Amino acid sequence: MKNVQIFLQSEMTEPESVAVPGGQACVFSSRCPEKPTPNEDAALVLSVGSAGALLAVADGMGGEANGEVASRLAVECLEAEVTTLEGTEGLVRTGIINGIERANSAVQQTVSGAGTTLTVAEISGQTVRTYNIGDSVVLIVGGRGKIKRQTLAHSPVGYGVESGLLDEGDAMHHDDRHVISNFIGAADMRIDIGSPLALARRDTVLLASDGLFDNLRVDEVTNIIRRGALVPSVMKLAAAARLRMQDSAAGAPSKPDDLTIVAYRRTE
Repeated sequence: MKNVQIFLQSEMTEPESVAVPGGQACVFSSRCPEKPTPNEDAALVLSVGSAGALLAVADGMGGEANGEVASRLAVECLEAEVTTLEGTEGLVRTGIINGIERANSAVQQTVSGAGTTLTVAEISGQTVRTYNIGDSVVLIVGGRGKIKRQTLAHSPVGYGVESGLLDEGDAMHHDDRHVISNFIGAADMRIDIGSPLALARRDTVLLASDGLFDNLRVDEVTNIIRRGALVPSVMKLAAAARLRMQDSAAGAPSKPDDLTIVAYRRTE
């Protein structure tokens, strides 16, 4: 039986736990505080075979209804292509790439002027591989707080941080923070694929839209997500980000936005 959950236009007040083969996933998604239009983020949790899972977060953009349509197309195309190839040995990655390319075409043909980010984590037994388009993030954190992987934001500001021209503090306050140079719906869309990474038992795989990382520093996120059980940790992250959106601490950023978090830990 296909085990899939797609989260669209969500208005969660607390995280939802999702059992997947070999582990536990947790999802939180909610609309920007006081925003009249729907949540434009989308999320996907898909069980793959007996020891795998696919996690995804899409952050739609384009205004009105276009952003939510673009993010929905991204996760639905991804789920459809991976499910089609499920059980075909070694072809989950092909399904992911096919799904991303299908979503790119669908967004171009369906919603004029819209686009969406998409970040994906492919869990296979005790390894993870990441796929990224745009500035949504995959962060993989060890139980003691070591960052084992962080995807690169496809943006001028993201490239500035990666090259050392900007530090994280300056980047979070930069006027061009929301300008991205790669997204689903673009004619020149490209996929950033990470190498396989071994997952230790206490490692946490975290995917999030920029509603999280535009309001909390990476060290703040890391310190919260690595501690305690998964669901309470995600709840603390969501609460901290939404509090910051509504009432910034001195010198800290405050950027109200839709917020989506998907987290995963092994249980076997």
